[in-house]
Amino acid sequence: MAAYPRVTPISGIRNQQRGVSESMKIERIAAYQVDLPLHEGSYKWSGGKSVEVFDSTIVRVDTDSGISGYGEVCPLGPFYLPAYADGVRAGIKELAPHLLGCDPTQLGPLNRRMEAALKGHPYVKSGIDMACWDILGQTTGQPVCALLGGRYGDDFVLYRAISQEAPDAMAENVAGYRSEGYRRFQLKVGADPQMDIERIRQVADLLQPSDKLIADANTGWLMHEAARVVRGVDDIDVYIEQPCLTYEECLSIRRRTTHPFVLDENVDGIDMLMRGHADQAMDVVNIKISKFGGLTQASLARDLCVSMGVAMTIEDSWGGDITTAAIAHLAHSTPTDFLFTATDFNSYVTVSTAQGAPQRAHGRMAASTAPGLGVTPRWDVLGQPVVEAR
Repeated sequence: MAAYPRVTPISGIRNQQRGVSESMKIERIAAYQVDLPLHEGSYKWSGGKSVEVFDSTIVRVDTDSGISGYGEVCPLGPFYLPAYADGVRAGIKELAPHLLGCDPTQLGPLNRRMEAALKGHPYVKSGIDMACWDILGQTTGQPVCALLGGRYGDDFVLYRAISQEAPDAMAENVAGYRSEGYRRFQLKVGADPQMDIERIRQVADLLQPSDKLIADANTGWLMHEAARVVRGVDDIDVYIEQPCLTYEECLSIRRRTTHPFVLDENVDGIDMLMRGHADQAMDVVNIKISKFGGLTQASLARDLCVSMGVAMTIEDSWGGDITTAAIAHLAHSTPTDFLFTATDFNSYVTVSTAQGAPQRAHGRMAASTAPGLGVTPRWDVLGQPVVEAR
């Protein structure tokens, strides 16, 4: 059995180093619902799935010291992962009363308390954990990326997801986004194999050698279909992402292609991350913050990937300004050579939910240098809470 390096949760290290006051207590947790329409009108991927308006939940954690932290959870519809928007809010309603009186800056004990109060459902816990990192940053006067390990470079590279359309339409979208500075493109494939081969070929013809192309099937191919596609684009420099539904099916395709391989949906915790590494199942893995249960566990997964030599895409299922801020802090604190890419969801949607969120510039982004996540919610957009515990 493969040996793995021991990784110490950095939240505990940071809390000890900073001498955070033990007297701070959570006195209120609230959740707000907000709709996030898309600039492109809809987002389409394998199996005919599509979303026109994303249902996002903004989480607010208030403390008795007057400091408030913010988080966000936005599932990609109820048919993508075992997560759905109403479930976020129902879970927070169940979980929040158990956290009143806890110290939000003690991320280790807080996460253990959440797990004891609500088994599983990591996406429910993600927004609360994110908000507590925001509080920890504000309390210590540091941006979250500094608490997560430090800032690498001035900024980091982004990718653009290309909604599933006809091959020529997808190629046209890639050309447009490339003119805006993007150099990494994730094509939504996972449909008819011959059509997907044409999608990949048309887009590849537009790109330069320094660009990166990812064909993301989002579990949409059966094994024989995935085998046809990887054989049909054997001469193209393209990454193959999550071709099939199960881990075993993806591993089968991985073993019959020389293309770099990305796993996403199957890697939903540290155990699967370690299994994938032991099986040499992937060259890149997608770390989605809410899939792991928040920044605490996502940063642990990130540090483990660095120890194991696995590159990462840092992202989440979806979101707006606050999710984008959290992604930016985790991505900016990831060693540059291990950061395959990250995403900027707030540029996809038409509604801004917070001031101070990072904005893309020429296909790149930087985390805020302000304490915490560096965001302030737009209360006129969020309105009144739909869940509240105090």
